[in-house]
Amino acid sequence: MITLLHTFGTRINDGFMRLLEWREKHIKEKTFVIILALMVGLFAGFAALVLKWLIHAVSGLLTSRLAINEGNYLYLLLPLAGILITSLFVKYVVRDNISHGVTRVLYALSQNKSRLKRHNMYTSVIASSITIGFGGSVGAEGPIVYTGAAIGSNLGRLFRMSPRILMILVGCGAAAGIAGIFKAPIAGMLFTLEVLMIDLTTVSVMPLLIASITAATVAYTFTGYDVEFFFVQSEPFLTWKIPYAILLGLFLGFVSLYFTRSMNLMEKMFRRFHSPWAKVAVGGSILALLVYLLPPLYGEGYSSIMDLLDGSTASIVNNSVFYPDRDNPWWIMGFIAAIVLLKTFATSATNGGGGVGGTFAPSLFVGCMAGFLFAYVLNQVFGLELSTKNFALMGMAGVMSGVMHAPLMGIFLTAELTGGYDLFLPLLIVSTISYGTIKIFEPYSIYTMRLAREGKLLTHHKDKAVLTLLKMDSVIETDFVSVSPDMDLHGMVGAISRSSRNLFPVVGTDNRLLGVVILDEIRNIMFRPELYKRMFVNQFMSMPPARVELGQSMEQVMKTFDDTGAWNLPVVDNRGRYIGFVSKSKIFNSYRRVLRHYSED
Repeated sequence: MITLLHTFGTRINDGFMRLLEWREKHIKEKTFVIILALMVGLFAGFAALVLKWLIHAVSGLLTSRLAINEGNYLYLLLPLAGILITSLFVKYVVRDNISHGVTRVLYALSQNKSRLKRHNMYTSVIASSITIGFGGSVGAEGPIVYTGAAIGSNLGRLFRMSPRILMILVGCGAAAGIAGIFKAPIAGMLFTLEVLMIDLTTVSVMPLLIASITAATVAYTFTGYDVEFFFVQSEPFLTWKIPYAILLGLFLGFVSLYFTRSMNLMEKMFRRFHSPWAKVAVGGSILALLVYLLPPLYGEGYSSIMDLLDGSTASIVNNSVFYPDRDNPWWIMGFIAAIVLLKTFATSATNGGGGVGGTFAPSLFVGCMAGFLFAYVLNQVFGLELSTKNFALMGMAGVMSGVMHAPLMGIFLTAELTGGYDLFLPLLIVSTISYGTIKIFEPYSIYTMRLAREGKLLTHHKDKAVLTLLKMDSVIETDFVSVSPDMDLHGMVGAISRSSRNLFPVVGTDNRLLGVVILDEIRNIMFRPELYKRMFVNQFMSMPPARVELGQSMEQVMKTFDDTGAWNLPVVDNRGRYIGFVSKSKIFNSYRRVLRHYSED
């Protein structure tokens, strides 16, 4: 039996290799990339359908019989159980960290040659459906981006595509994931350009478009042509309301800043817990308490968004202990303000406790609540007649633009989600001002700031992008002859005769770098035999102008070269032990090679 299986596997492998050879001879690479983009769009579109179905199935099964007119103690149990089940699944089945999906895709693009593991094509779908279905206050968009990107990466690797094409296919998968789950093909493509920061070139534009359109078509085919959030603009946006749109943009910029910084604060708190079970207990307890008090925090919160866009303001307090006060406008204001302030803590508690989900939906949710609250308060306090529905819609675009530093995606996603194209001008105003406001305080988005701090972020800036793609290991040169500080001049001359370099690292017994000997600096004494036994390395060695530490980004290394004017710099580890040298010429050669490789068009 084993022999038969081995023979069968060998035949399949041989057949596949013949297929690859036939493809290389008969199908041009650009044409084949289009075919792969179509396949990525199909698979990612179906993955989005499966994820949405699983979330709704689990959530519906657990919450369909909950009372609307009172608090439900089941909310104190379900979110904690969901985080616990997800943690067990990740720890004992997946055995890999699959949280922060978008950040991991960014890392793969910049540091791992666009390679993602095979299990990422399905594990995030399973884990996030459990987390969100049981009440985790996160979104499914981060996991579907991770899933789609993994589909693109693994499909490209299956057909032996180059890293340059793999990068495009990863972008196709991410775009298709967003397009499939939101029915928003334009937003999916813009997400790839603004958040993943993949360049839009003649090579990448068609695959990205095809993948996004294909995934959206799958979603429309199986779920109908209705938009995700039904919205009817019953009140036109008039010119006199533009100043309020500007004020809303400023307000949402600071809401975005609060969202980002409170998330970071909570992440730091959970990193202090060394036991995963302590994280589950603390995160699950925080989440369960918040969901019990504020039921709209359960899951993605899309039903609450639809209530506000539909004008059903009082429905926001359904299932809560505050239901008797649903007709009091001041209670409504306080309830929604609490949601805006506490949503980030519920999201952080979900992810920090061991759940799997993204911040995409939370930013939409907070934006909707904040925009509604802004108009609602002005109407109650100053007697204005602002449309709370319109401002809720603008709030969705504003917070998403600020949190993700993606104003175009925020505008088009909101318009595609709701069909609210008649509000395009105020959406532009609010998104641009919100993005400009947070940009003053936070130069990077919630996804990119972790990698940016480590110099591992791929950006649209061509020089920085190429330097990010370069790896320190690939430019370190180790063919230098080391000498010891107590070596005499005779031994030094012998080392020179064995070396093809004019630079010699001086290392101690523990391999710590003590200095360097430069050939040009000892030419005047190296041909004087009478000094061979009288002079030692520690007398004529010098200190290098700077040292490069292993693990530094290439951008930092080049800045060190610029600051010192050196041509060669020694590389040491975090204990000061000698590793090798980096040179400008080696970096420049590698730079040109990577630039040429990734810029082919």
